[in-house]
Amino acid sequence: MNSKTKPRLAASNYLNTAPLIWSFKHGARKDEANLVEALPSSCADLLARHEVDFALVPAIEYQRIEDAKLVPGVCVGARQKVRSVVLVSRLNNLKKMRTVALDDSSRTSAALVKIIFKEFLGFEPQWTTRSPDIRQMLRDNDAALIIGDPAMTFARDGLRVWDLATLWHDFTGLGFVFALWMAGAISVGATPAIDFVQAAREGLAQRNEIIDSYEQSLRLSRSELETYLTENITFFLDDDLRKGLELYYDLARKHDLIPGLKPLNL
Repeated sequence: MNSKTKPRLAASNYLNTAPLIWSFKHGARKDEANLVEALPSSCADLLARHEVDFALVPAIEYQRIEDAKLVPGVCVGARQKVRSVVLVSRLNNLKKMRTVALDDSSRTSAALVKIIFKEFLGFEPQWTTRSPDIRQMLRDNDAALIIGDPAMTFARDGLRVWDLATLWHDFTGLGFVFALWMAGAISVGATPAIDFVQAAREGLAQRNEIIDSYEQSLRLSRSELETYLTENITFFLDDDLRKGLELYYDLARKHDLIPGLKPLNL
């Protein structure tokens, strides 16, 4: 396929996206697309500016990017515990938080933290946005939101850590969707079809190779990485996750975190 006609894809290179992009980097779809690696927030910007055709985008951006279309079947989600999206504090009580620093690479999780405080805890701290450095974030704030690989690898001594998927499940009984493949309006029907579901299945089948590549950089055990990819993260959208996503969008609209409410068209 001519490189000029290949679909342009954007995704982060966090461990939780590795099975979704493995096929495009190393597998059967290596020659089907041009892949750009970027932070989740940057992936959303690339899609919004029509600089890529498809992007693995923070779920909240479906409601913010006017012409974004959802790719069905695949997601980055969690049923009860995600491990890689956490709120960290030296305090032990969420109701004592007055200032919270938000990871600047996050959008879905930043909105989720605000929903948890405003909807379920009944108050709103002051928010600030920072690069994901816990020491710097906690220097001037009561709590810090960290996502992705950095959320799995920081030193936890003296810190209280809340898993955001666990908090969401405790309050709602539902799973949570953090990211979804989305297409821009110009991509629909204009680029060759890509089977993102089969790509995900191929990536999961190669998780031993993925674990090999992340084991040293993350300094986590193989069993921890295996559990993360097979039990903490879920890559296929089912009814429970869809209900969680719909509730999340409803609450985001209620608290003015999105401009409107598009139906979940899958």
